[in-house]
Parts: sequence; C-alpha cells; structure tokens
Amino acid sequence: MAEVLRTSRLSLGPRLEAFEQALAAYVGVAHAVAVSSGTAALHLCLRALGIGPGDEVIVPSFAFIAVANAVRYVQAIPVFADIDAATLNLDPARVEAALSPKTRAIIVVHTFGMPADMAALADIARRKGLLLIEDACEALGSEFDARKVGSFGDAAVLGFYPNKQVTTGEGGAVIVRDPAVAAAVRSLRNQGREDAGTGFAHESIGYNYRIPEMNCALGLRQLERIEEIVARREAIALRYRGQLAAHPGIELPVACAPRCRTSWFAFVVRLPRRHAQRRDELVEQMATRGIACGRYFQPIHLQPAWRAEPHRSAGLDVTEIQAQRTLALPFFNRITDAQVDEVGATLAALVASLG
Repeated sequence: MAEVLRTSRLSLGPRLEAFEQALAAYVGVAHAVAVSSGTAALHLCLRALGIGPGDEVIVPSFAFIAVANAVRYVQAIPVFADIDAATLNLDPARVEAALSPKTRAIIVVHTFGMPADMAALADIARRKGLLLIEDACEALGSEFDARKVGSFGDAAVLGFYPNKQVTTGEGGAVIVRDPAVAAAVRSLRNQGREDAGTGFAHESIGYNYRIPEMNCALGLRQLERIEEIVARREAIALRYRGQLAAHPGIELPVACAPRCRTSWFAFVVRLPRRHAQRRDELVEQMATRGIACGRYFQPIHLQPAWRAEPHRSAGLDVTEIQAQRTLALPFFNRITDAQVDEVGATLAALVASLG
C-alpha cells in the first residue's frame, strides 16, 4: 500500500489488474472485475446479465439483506425460497416450487461458507433456462465437487468486507466466464465509460463503483496466503466443535457436507427450539461476560425495510424457525485457543442454565 502511494496511479492501475488476475486464477474462471463492495458486485452482475423490471429472481431470505436489495436496484422482484434445515442454503426442491413464468434467475448464497448443492441448482437452471448467479461473498476458498464455488454459475460475486476471509477494507468482485459480461461490468463500474476507461465516452448510465489501488494491494497480499487463512479458520471451527460437541443443548453447524469443502466465514450454532425465544437474552448474558455474539440472520422478508417492497415468498417455515435459533460465536483469524475455550465453556454453561 505504501508503494502504491508513491506512484501516480491510485485508481484503475496495475494493482487492480494484478488482483483481478489472481482472483480469476484462484476461482478458476476467465474474468474477475473488482469493485467497491460485494453489494456493488451484485448490482452490476444483475445489470450486465440483463435482469430488469418485472423479472423475478429466486433468493434466500436467510441471508444478508444486500442479496435482495440488489434485485430491487434493477427493479426486478425477489422471490424468497426456503432453505435446507441442515446447511441453511437454498433447498433445491423449494427453489423449483417457487418458479414462475416470470423467473429469470436464481441467486445462490453459500451461507457462512458452506457450499450450496450446486449440482441440483445448476440442473434446475439448465432445465428451466434460467441464469444462475453465485453469491460467494462468504465463501472464498469453498469447494463443491473439487471446484471452487464461484465457478459454477453464469456469474458469481465475492465480497472483501473486514469480516471476510480476505479483506480489502471495502471491496468486492464479479467473477464471470463471458468476456462480454466482464466488459459490461468494467464499463458500468466506471460511470459507463468504454471498457478501457481512458476517455470521456460514456456508453451507458453507470456508477462510481471503482475500488482504489491501495485496497487492491491489500487484497492481493492477503490472497497470496488464502490457503493459510482457510486452514486457520478451519482449525478454529474444529476447536469450537471439540468444546461444544458434548453439549446436547447446542446444535453445531454441519462439519463437512458431502462433496464439499467449507471455507469458514462464521461459526453459527443453534439453540434448542424450546429456547429460541431466549436467544437475545443469551446474547446479552454473553456480552456481560465480555463475549460478543451475532444474530445471523434476521430473515429479509421480515425486515422493516421490506414491508412495503414488492416481493413474493414461497413458504418460509424453515427460514423463520432456524433464524430464531442461530447464534454466531466470535470468529476471526487471530482468536486464540484460550479464547475459543472460554467462549465454548461460557456458552455451554449458560445454555445448561436455561434448563
């Protein structure tokens, strides 16, 4: 980053190109276009693929709100499909049931780094002639059938917010095979200029979704050690499992789904259904002991911002039940074994006290 500051290129320079090339090579797809955030990547992905007013897009409601917001940015309609109770990813059967003649695309979120069932979802998209978009913002390094997530769909998006496996501070990327789609995303991120971005000829109404060279320099260095990061996070997840496996009142995340390698974004446990209504109380009790926990995720269709937004829900009983039970434990690269043990012991004692 210091080297970048000594140059005359603070945007759209060589670090951006190197970062994009490294991302594309790592995921195993021809093109990567880095942008200012994962949300921007979703927005540009939808625009470049031609999704627009009146189109329906299948999305999970158990996800970060940006996945539905981006659909509304292009005036399309989110259709919330239910999730699988074990993996917390889209349930292919519920996806197929949610389709309509207006459906244009499926956005698959690899929740908490757990790969979704890409074989089944890709089959649905192929049979129905739908676009398939992977939201891999939480899953850099995850694999399905020995292929990196992000390499299955018509396009994919990555995010590099500080809580991700690799961070650029703020940032994201679109991953795509089709050079025409990549060129469209590059133009749109830079106010709709032609792909080279050297003049003031604007081909479309675009956006300022550029990512600075300093951010790309940071991301490039982190990407060089992605396997070390993924391995460390896996070790943290395994230690949590060892701490909590003997406590029947705590449901642990799936350790290793068939055909999958998980790049752990978060370690999210679930409370018994009889204690779901006391989840927030438990969060506060953990906080009083100096341990911060997260409530991942409040379903999007229940968010205040979505009460008046057009959308369609296709039976979300699993989403609503599971969302009440989830508790995200402290999870970051430099958490110590002693801290993991403290979190595990404290949580186990508090859950046991609930009866």
